[in-house]
Amino acid sequence: MTDSFDISKKVYGAEEIQKLLGIGRTKTYEFLDEVYHKQEPFRVIRIGKVYRIPCKPFDKWLSGE
Repeated sequence: MTDSFDISKKVYGAEEIQKLLGIGRTKTYEFLDEVYHKQEPFRVIRIGKVYRIPCKPFDKWLSGE
């Protein structure tokens, strides 16, 4: 069974956040854990040990909107 949409266009993974911010793996996970608990300045979804970050809110935060 294949999905009719590409989820990668809707959410970033931790590795993508790491590359976008230009920080190390450990700092990325520390930052995402902190943001997950606050749900600010953008939303973070955690499923087990996997983080997913909705693209639109993150992109707005990164661009200063």
